Amino acid sequence: MSRIVSLLPAATEIAAALGLMDEVVGVSHECDFPIEANTRPRVTRCPVHNAGLASKEVDEWVHRALREQGTIYAIDEPLLRDLRPDVILTQKLCDVCAVGYGTVARLAETLPGPPRVVNLEPTSLSDIFEDIRHVAQACEVLERAEKVIANLSARVEAVRARAAHFADRPRCFLMEWVDPPFCSGHWGPELVEIAGGHDPLGRKHRPSAQIDWQEVLNAGPDIIVLALCGYDVDLARRDYELLKQFPGFDSLPAARSREIYLVNASAYFARPGPRIVDSIEILAGILHPKEFPEFAARNIEIQRVVAVAIENARKLELRCKTRAHA
Repeated sequence: MSRIVSLLPAATEIAAALGLMDEVVGVSHECDFPIEANTRPRVTRCPVHNAGLASKEVDEWVHRALREQGTIYAIDEPLLRDLRPDVILTQKLCDVCAVGYGTVARLAETLPGPPRVVNLEPTSLSDIFEDIRHVAQACEVLERAEKVIANLSARVEAVRARAAHFADRPRCFLMEWVDPPFCSGHWGPELVEIAGGHDPLGRKHRPSAQIDWQEVLNAGPDIIVLALCGYDVDLARRDYELLKQFPGFDSLPAARSREIYLVNASAYFARPGPRIVDSIEILAGILHPKEFPEFAARNIEIQRVVAVAIENARKLELRCKTRAHA
């Protein structure tokens, strides 16, 4: 039995998929799945987490904090010492996503043991699966990893095989941030490809990047998916209202055809754990709803994805009913 502290939501989900939640003794402030994660002590904090700031304000605060302090997170060091971890799960991938690896590694060296620090740094779907193996190996349950990965891989290949026959591969802009605009990177464009589309602005297996709004207008995406880093559907809906005010927005093919979708990126697209496969299935339902009816926006729960056109139609229907009864 290992005492595990997870400083990353994806790592907590990986531990759960491997049947290790009973060994997880501490988590980050963002770990919220599975539900048991919410009962564990939280060893990190971030001043802007759930602070209600607009996306531009978040972006400005992050840049200022990284410039002045080198990090946007704080670790509860006394709590971490009390938890006496054998394994700490963290990452080097992004200073905005979790506590920096260097900070964690230096602190770990001062703890009894010292604990093993496991770095998760995926840039692709295969890397995410490999991270499952890394966690399993550190916790001495490697055989469990192979079963988990085999199941996830089968779901991925089921989508890939069906989508491979589609001649129509719509241009899908997977948008990672609205103000300022960011394209998707790392595994994001790969997910779109597997689901039967093409992200003309994505940076496959490279970090996401800020782009000029004119680049979006030039690309003319057929579909826009707001997979905003750290945002659920409700927060994405708020930023969609901002996006609609951008110059030339109404001229985009996606806007004209109302092919705009709000997804829970906090739980899926931006979280490189087992539910990244759900993200592929969600995209398949968005890009090819007739061919993937089981994943289409009309048929899945609102916590995962909202089709703007469907939502607006429901609002219109509700207004009509209200007037009829007035």
